[in-house]
Amino acid sequence: MRAATVRDGEIVVAEHADPQPGAGEVLVRVRAAGLNGADMLQRAGAYPAPPGSPPDIPGLELAGEVAELGAGARRFAQGDRVMAVVGGGGQAELAVVHERQLMPVPEALDWPAAGGVPEVFTTAHDALFTQAELGLGERLLVHGGAGGVGTAAIQLGRATGASVVATVRDRARHAEVAALGADVIGPDGFAEHGPFDVVLELVGAPNLSSNLEALAPGGRVVVIGVGAGAKGELNLLAVMGKRARISGSTLRPRPLEEKALTARLMERHVLPLLARGEVRVPVSDSFPLDRAADAYERFAAGGKLGKIVLLTS
Repeated sequence: MRAATVRDGEIVVAEHADPQPGAGEVLVRVRAAGLNGADMLQRAGAYPAPPGSPPDIPGLELAGEVAELGAGARRFAQGDRVMAVVGGGGQAELAVVHERQLMPVPEALDWPAAGGVPEVFTTAHDALFTQAELGLGERLLVHGGAGGVGTAAIQLGRATGASVVATVRDRARHAEVAALGADVIGPDGFAEHGPFDVVLELVGAPNLSSNLEALAPGGRVVVIGVGAGAKGELNLLAVMGKRARISGSTLRPRPLEEKALTARLMERHVLPLLARGEVRVPVSDSFPLDRAADAYERFAAGGKLGKIVLLTS
């Protein structure tokens, strides 16, 4: 099979041996695979794949068709359209995934959209509802609202009855992000638009003190992105005074049981919204697998709305 491959800090397309499904696993013929910030870090040698995932093939999410079933795998049949969050290896023509991590692809989604669903919508749903317990009528602030997770979080917040505000640095993207259901503001001085019950932090440490200032009493900050910096000062008196909760979350290193649980919650709460068209996957650009390096450069350039997706056929 061919796959996007990390070699000496660059992305090339190389031949690899076809993977074989083991017990409870499914061989997926990948049709689309989204790019994410973690892939950029892996290319740079800063985010190695977890044990059990291909060390040199990036890709945290994929969508495709069931090609072969391993021993004991029964949830899906050959030819079924499926998608999943994976530890790595998604940007290839073939990938092995445990059947419990797989989700069905709603009929309403084409391959580019399906390839951009699993990581960002699972991350957003887990952070907002499992970690922060966002409730009906609460106020949600999403930092980095034009990115993949940001656009997913805005729509999920709106769908659950929250009032959503999003920070977006690129003013050219404000109207498009607003169309997803958020009041859009620039990142400077965002605290004056509070108070917020939940803050979804996708930018990093520079926002830390202002996030606390913007919080309502009992508010929650969930950190799932630190691209602008990972270290900052924290005023513990402000945390105490607001009765604030600050937590962090990642998906990639979680064990199978936890990843399976996130997939079941997606099936219950998010896939019906996608099937009905109540939330959608903005796809900024798609590239054939042969142009994987171009896709990475497009991601690095910024200024996109939503997802960049690799297509294998």
